[in-house]
Amino acid sequence: MFSDVITIARLENLAGKKVFWRGQDYFASDAVGRVRVIGDRIKARVQGSEVYEVELWEDDGQLGSDCSCPHAADGYFCKHCVAVGLAWLGGAADLPPDAETPETGSRPDPWSAIASHLETQPHDTLVALLLETARRDDRLYQSLLLKAERGRAGTDQAKTFRRAIEAATRGVADWQGADEFAEDLDAVADALEELLEPDSAALLIDLSEYAIERAEAAMQRIEDEEGEGVEVIERLGDLHQQACRLARPDPVEFAERLFRLEVRQDFQFVGFDPATYRETLGEVGLKRYRELVEAQWRELGPRPSQERYDSHRARVTRLMESLANLAGDIEELISIRASDLTAAYRYLDIAELWTKAGQPEQALEWAERGLAAFPDRPDNRLRDFLAAAYLERGRQDEALRLTWIQFEEQPNLTHYQKLKLVADRLGVWPAQRERALAWLEEHIQAEAAKTSQWRPKPSAPNYSPRVEIALWEQDPDAGLEAIARGACDTRLLITLAAQLETPRPDEAIAIYRRLIPSIVDQTSNRAYEDAIRLIRRVGELMRSQDRTVPFREYLEKLRIRYKPKRNFIKLLDTIAQRANR
Repeated sequence: MFSDVITIARLENLAGKKVFWRGQDYFASDAVGRVRVIGDRIKARVQGSEVYEVELWEDDGQLGSDCSCPHAADGYFCKHCVAVGLAWLGGAADLPPDAETPETGSRPDPWSAIASHLETQPHDTLVALLLETARRDDRLYQSLLLKAERGRAGTDQAKTFRRAIEAATRGVADWQGADEFAEDLDAVADALEELLEPDSAALLIDLSEYAIERAEAAMQRIEDEEGEGVEVIERLGDLHQQACRLARPDPVEFAERLFRLEVRQDFQFVGFDPATYRETLGEVGLKRYRELVEAQWRELGPRPSQERYDSHRARVTRLMESLANLAGDIEELISIRASDLTAAYRYLDIAELWTKAGQPEQALEWAERGLAAFPDRPDNRLRDFLAAAYLERGRQDEALRLTWIQFEEQPNLTHYQKLKLVADRLGVWPAQRERALAWLEEHIQAEAAKTSQWRPKPSAPNYSPRVEIALWEQDPDAGLEAIARGACDTRLLITLAAQLETPRPDEAIAIYRRLIPSIVDQTSNRAYEDAIRLIRRVGELMRSQDRTVPFREYLEKLRIRYKPKRNFIKLLDTIAQRANR
């Protein structure tokens, strides 16, 4: 079934040469998981920056494909699909017996065939073939050039590699070129990995740092949706760590080197913090690293309340916290956090640290301090923390009061749910529910009555919050009552109608019919499609009640009303044709 539509030529044609080559790399690196033929589809998972789900199938003589990666979502035949296609060609699929060829019992392995062919070729032919391929493949060209120059006597390896790094990270166009950038940089990483030997590890430390710095800067100009560039930069970071373990540099000098790297600029994808390099630093190196960080920390002092974000302060703070975590010193970590109390959530961070340390009273004290410090800019997460703490201590009235404040400020479903949780714990939910719904009604009416320069007249009350609560409580009667009194969000109306379809189809139909005109009047193809979906639901519900004739009459009324909207009428005709059968 698949042998006519899955060929190397077709995979390359669908993907394009560069994407095909990258798919080859994925296949060659065993990134394709178990390949299964299920029904008329080939299914597999491919390990990239995350695990992607891939499906291939025969589609009227063509190769159909689907992948969960962003590139495929944009309609392209991606590298992951290429990799799965190659895996199938290579015989990796779990096949039913009738899928095997009768002659051999399995499909031929194209890679084995190619290898067998190459083994019979003369040396000069293979060299010529490789040179010709390198002329078309920049990545192969760079890899071979680095190998050749490294092998030449008297070559300055550092200079050679730096030129290659600069070539891979120079001239990246703004917000594009992620594929090419990742390919070129990965080729350099392949060559750098060959330096992972005792006699060249020190050189690799220098070169990987240079590559990381340039690559991080280049990434500011690249839209790396699939994370391919990030993957390569992280690989460079791994090479740097391995080279440091192998070279065993002087711990004091190494600590100073790492500190300069970490505070000099804000690397996004690779870190040079002490936790990452703890093994190489050892006790002596960690001590020196701490001295350097603490000196910077003392210079900074506590953060002023009006100070803008300071990236240098943020990096030094992060390093101080890393050192405190390495030492397992919770009090030092709290002291570091306490140097910046410019927002309520920072008090919450400290309260949670004290909770983790088994000091609940200290946690409560910090949470209460945070609430008192920001009366005009409270943080609901801090209120939630305190409400839970008060409940544990039997301070029910205070817990309920904090939860009520949130609901009064923003009477929505989230705060209603919080209120129910606390009130249920106290056994007073029925009375609190009645009070909450009364407050919500007052709020809805007050909001509708407001006027301003831009809204000189009162508006219709918006009962969306009440309908959302009714849906959560599975109380369609309350929802119906609410929408009869005012406006409501379309999404919520559709959900309410869906809840009513089985027990009360007439009321579901009424809601759908109420919505359809307002959606069609938006005059866009997407709105037309949304309206058609609702019309289909109306048709299904009316047919289930043997009301086919009234549904046809309804369609005809829509046709007359919206005759000028040609695109909508075309979609409506597809429903009318089925209804008239």
